[in-house]
Amino acid sequence: MYPPMHPPIRTLIKICGLSTPETLEAALEAGADMVGFVFFPPSPRNLNLDDAMALGAQAQGRSLKVALSVDATDAFLDAAIEAARPDLLQLHGKETHERVLDLKRRFGLPVMKAIHVSGPDDLAAVAAYEHAADRLIFDARPPKGAILPGGNGAAFDWTILKSVQTGLPWMLSGGINPGNVAQALAVTRAPGVDVSSGVESSPGVKDAAMIRDFIQRTRAA
Repeated sequence: MYPPMHPPIRTLIKICGLSTPETLEAALEAGADMVGFVFFPPSPRNLNLDDAMALGAQAQGRSLKVALSVDATDAFLDAAIEAARPDLLQLHGKETHERVLDLKRRFGLPVMKAIHVSGPDDLAAVAAYEHAADRLIFDARPPKGAILPGGNGAAFDWTILKSVQTGLPWMLSGGINPGNVAQALAVTRAPGVDVSSGVESSPGVKDAAMIRDFIQRTRAA
């Protein structure tokens, strides 16, 4: 008797910064596990509350909805959550582990905390969130003077993540696109990938064909 074969581990795919019904539909139909909505006014991907409500309803029950914010106030998050009805909060700023725990208690939603990486020493931040966050996302540290904490199309040295130690599920972000996602997965063995600018024709403008291509190539990898 041959030993039973284990099914392959499915890489989670998150398409972030969606802002139109057409590109959201492309992500949903292609099988995105998570769809991200940005609530950060300086971002070209920022959603107003009316659009967030419509897109949230469109994605309801078809994919996990993620609301991304950056050092947001409780009142700001109240409005965003009321509109989009997310399944998960993504904190992409300088939120402390105490802030993560506070938001989980306040809103009753799981939290994914971004860790910005430029070198191996940045992984020390993982310990602070190990018992606070529900997920982690490793993104490239933004360049000096950048307004956006993510979505800059910048990658970091993925080999750094070979030494990451965490019991939390995590995702790789930063500079990933259809052309390099297979390499990114080969280097990091990441259990999930997150893409935003890598599937855009210009900042904040998602491309449906690129979204489908990214998801197809990720599944193939």
